[in-house]
Amino acid sequence: MQRLNIHRLVLAALLSTLTALGAAAPYRPQSDQQVLEKLPARAADPRMRELNDLRHQLQASPQDLGVAVRLARRYYEQVAAEGDPRYIGYAQAAMAPWWNLADPPVQARVMRAIILQFGHQFDAALADLDAALRADPGNGEAWAWRAAISMVQAHYPEARGACAQLRQHASALIGTACEAYVDSVTGKAAAAAEAIRSALRQSPQASPGEQLWVLTRLAEIEARRGKPVQAEEAYKAALALRLDDGYLLAAYADFLLDRQRPAEVLALLKDSTRSDLLLLRLALAAKALNAAPRAGWEHDLAARFDAARLRGDKLHQKEEARFELELRGQAPKALALARENYTLQREPADARILLEAALAAHQPDAAEPVLKWMAASGIESAALNTLAHQLRGGK
Repeated sequence: MQRLNIHRLVLAALLSTLTALGAAAPYRPQSDQQVLEKLPARAADPRMRELNDLRHQLQASPQDLGVAVRLARRYYEQVAAEGDPRYIGYAQAAMAPWWNLADPPVQARVMRAIILQFGHQFDAALADLDAALRADPGNGEAWAWRAAISMVQAHYPEARGACAQLRQHASALIGTACEAYVDSVTGKAAAAAEAIRSALRQSPQASPGEQLWVLTRLAEIEARRGKPVQAEEAYKAALALRLDDGYLLAAYADFLLDRQRPAEVLALLKDSTRSDLLLLRLALAAKALNAAPRAGWEHDLAARFDAARLRGDKLHQKEEARFELELRGQAPKALALARENYTLQREPADARILLEAALAAHQPDAAEPVLKWMAASGIESAALNTLAHQLRGGK
């Protein structure tokens, strides 16, 4: 089987981060031909040229599944790169002929699962992935997304099994990093970091996309286990690849905020107000510096969250919880949002905001699901351990 381009197929291994990239629930146009707005595009940008070419191909042959899947996947990549959720609507429109089929082709099932998980429809996404894998057990893309969703839901044995399958269809670097990331949240963080470093040394020909994915995972592991020097080294190596990736920017911004370096966040994200994920970090940095843009950015975030709520959109409750807690000081409201978010997403960042909100709201019992998860998983996290200690009364 052809080796997978992991930057395109597994870049969203931590799916909760991607769902947070959007400014609102994506509007789904009636067809891929419908023009809603001219999105920013650089004429010389090869990705935009490819998007335009694929759009023209699909207009000429709307039943061409191969073209539709390639176009939908490129749209999805743009969400990761730019944080604009409208691309998800365009992706679904491209898949319209197959979207409601009970038994679509494998390619269509996998692409539909990718789009469904963006909206937190994890059960439906897993159903499509499992059906695809029954039909094609060697489908590496489906195994990659199965691993990713299992990590979001804290189903670590399932994630590890999917990573083992993925190893057969991806590069050695990605296979190792996938399994190491499971190890990193199940009590083997030091070994996981060393496994990734060793795999990087042995993979000098890895693509920039693969390096980005792996270096970002390494940076997160090192930051969690209280190794800021090693974490920053990995973050900077990932940034030096000069690939557009909203998740990397958000993760590094959080790293800088945790170390009281808000001025660097403003410089890092100065052109990133389109994405809620990044606008939140800008507002937090502006608050720390008492900078003038803070009021405008907070107003914009509030308007976006209010509009999402009116539509029944719950895609970015983790970010709204941080907004209410860290910018507005509304601990009870933040706690309600964080608790509901944690029923769907149980990654370290989801756990952290729930612990922080429970502590600020003086409701330690609300943190019990996270404390149980920490004990069961064996996760090694300096930040989570500190918060858990405080919730237990410092005893």
